[in-house]
Amino acid sequence: METRTGDWKGEKHVPVIEVESMDGGYSIAVTVGKEIAHPNTPEHHIGWIELYFKPEGTEFPVMIGRADFTAHGEMAAEPHAEFTLKTNKKGELIAISYCNIHGLWESRVAL
Repeated sequence: METRTGDWKGEKHVPVIEVESMDGGYSIAVTVGKEIAHPNTPEHHIGWIELYFKPEGTEFPVMIGRADFTAHGEMAAEPHAEFTLKTNKKGELIAISYCNIHGLWESRVAL
């Protein structure tokens, strides 16, 4: 499956990765629709967010976690997830989100 990318400031589907250093690792927040709100209805919604870490010098990323958004509508949670990564390695964070209409979206940031 292919993933799409874009500038999160102009594209509501792109996951936004925010990283904060902490003792022994990182606190990471991933949000879809940070600048432009994404609809959250049964007809058009974000189904899940996944976060991966690809350490330098490795071929494949490691899954850090996944957040599923199974309820949609006015009482549902916003597509936002928080993760903790305990590492001192350099590498790349990869966030992937799934929109039930527009497919997979990806963003990356270096650690």
